[in-house]
Amino acid sequence: MHLDPLAIITAFGLIFLAELPDKTMFASLAMGTRMRPLYVWFGTSTAFIVHVAIAVGAGSLIGLLPDWIVKIVSASLFALGAFMLLRSGGGDDEDEDGTKTVTGFWPVYSTAFMAVFISEWGDLTQITTANLAASDGTWSTAIGSAAALMSVSALALLAGQFIAKRVPLGTVQRIGGLCMLGLAIWTVVEIFTG
Repeated sequence: MHLDPLAIITAFGLIFLAELPDKTMFASLAMGTRMRPLYVWFGTSTAFIVHVAIAVGAGSLIGLLPDWIVKIVSASLFALGAFMLLRSGGGDDEDEDGTKTVTGFWPVYSTAFMAVFISEWGDLTQITTANLAASDGTWSTAIGSAAALMSVSALALLAGQFIAKRVPLGTVQRIGGLCMLGLAIWTVVEIFTG
């Protein structure tokens, strides 16, 4: 196994910049205001690692998946997230700081994992990772890409926690729900315009 530091840095830089304005970053931010951020990060990071492995391993096979099906499932998950955020938070536990959160590692982990896993199929970062792996090497690209995706998710979760501590929970939930609803609509529009 040969690691090329320049290829790792190149993959990190390209993927980090491509993921910053991505809808998955906004979904992580929204989940981070409602759920335990570390659990969300474990879920999103695992999904990103799986996607990086698929991208470097399968490369162009990702393009064979029907894009419209992936986007419909992704839009449905965003809509479900919007529904959960916009509905009443009754029955949830409270954190030490008084902020209501969805409890339990596995429910949060699986929600975050599925949201990212489904929405990232055929995404620009996955395609870029596959292309970089073909030219710059599998391991170097995998390390740089995974580090970049996990970093963007961590930044989004930190921003979500910063916002949640300074804005009332109800407002955060409504804004997060509206963001998720916007992502669902955006994804459906992509089906017809892409």
